[in-house]
Amino acid sequence: MLGIFKSPQEIPVINDPQVINQRYKYWRLHIMMTMYVGYAAFYFTRKSFNFTMPAMIAELGMEKADIGILSTLFYIIYGCSKFLSGIISDRSNPRFFMGIGLIATGIINIFFGLSSSLLAFSLLWSLNAFFQGWGWPPCSKLLNFWYSRSERGAWWAVWNTAHNLGGALIPLLAGFCALHFGWRYGLIVPGMLAIVIGLFLCVRLRDKPSTMGLPSIGQWRKDALEQVHEQDASGLSTRDILLQYILKSRMLWLLALASILVYVVRTAINDWGNLYLTEVHNYNLVSANSAATFFEIGGFLGSLVAGWGSDRFFRGNRGPMNIIFSVGVLASSITLWLITSSSYLLQGSCFFLLGFFIFGPQLLLGMAAAEHSHKEASGAATGFIGLFSYIGAALAGYPIAKVLEFFQWPGFFIVIICSSAIISLLLLPFLAESKTNKV
Repeated sequence: MLGIFKSPQEIPVINDPQVINQRYKYWRLHIMMTMYVGYAAFYFTRKSFNFTMPAMIAELGMEKADIGILSTLFYIIYGCSKFLSGIISDRSNPRFFMGIGLIATGIINIFFGLSSSLLAFSLLWSLNAFFQGWGWPPCSKLLNFWYSRSERGAWWAVWNTAHNLGGALIPLLAGFCALHFGWRYGLIVPGMLAIVIGLFLCVRLRDKPSTMGLPSIGQWRKDALEQVHEQDASGLSTRDILLQYILKSRMLWLLALASILVYVVRTAINDWGNLYLTEVHNYNLVSANSAATFFEIGGFLGSLVAGWGSDRFFRGNRGPMNIIFSVGVLASSITLWLITSSSYLLQGSCFFLLGFFIFGPQLLLGMAAAEHSHKEASGAATGFIGLFSYIGAALAGYPIAKVLEFFQWPGFFIVIICSSAIISLLLLPFLAESKTNKV
């Protein structure tokens, strides 16, 4: 790593326990708040396109297949970027890696809003996907180094709700701008906000505790499981860590395959849900976007329950809670398909339940990957899961568009329900894994 992206050098540990306690308490809270706002802002520039899509289709005469191509391009590049960025971010300074990535996505959104051709949209949205991959890995690194195993589920769950805050606000912001000022402002305004928040990240984030003269989080909290994780395979090279703890890990591959299907369900509902409500239930754009917001509200609560529950009831084991939530995904997917009423309350409730259950595995799979890997490779491990996640998200783009073209909405729901059922099957081995206190 070069220049400002280079991770600071570790410095000797402070001798005063009171100073250590004060700094840990201060920075744990402030790093969490900064990461939270920053990652929510990444959703402003990631989902701005999705929630201006109906207005773009109407004004520019775009086809569903065109939208599907943009979505698929985005998710494939984003998944690759997430894995590559995960490897790099483990050796980089999170404050600039994440902050500059967000600033870049903001600039790209502004240019997207000023463009009109499918070629320009494809190039810009692909570039946006690359810089979107700079958001998650630094957060994974910080969550792994500033919060210990026995408490990480709750802290990670709180951070994970940033997805839902950003995802809940952007349909309202983009929809309002598109309705009153035109779809272009639905991208330009979120882009401007992202630039401001990106600068805030560059100022307020920090790196690992050891770069600030603090002991490891396992030592500070006297967390035995975390201390074992910190000592495990110390001194291995990056190549050895990638081979031993990621590419040759059977459990990580199971997590990756399950993550593909989690993201098929999550992305299909997120990206096509408002169009479903406008076409099948005759909602206007604002009503459809506001109903789809219940998906994120449900996800907000589901993330908190999943993370807290895995700490509280299963002592940091993520497997049992993953199974519970994956069964909930299946049940709520079937419910959304069977509810034919156009009642705003019923449709919003279905979106709420799907969000509640799908964001549980979305949270726990990434956390399990970080905890099942080497301490110094949390970004690479979660980036590996992210690569497969966005293969799933890509499948929810152009392939789902073709399913809609040939089989309409019944075909859409069959894909969602089958994906939900297979998630549960893939996660069954983690029940046995949890009995040995492994994730």
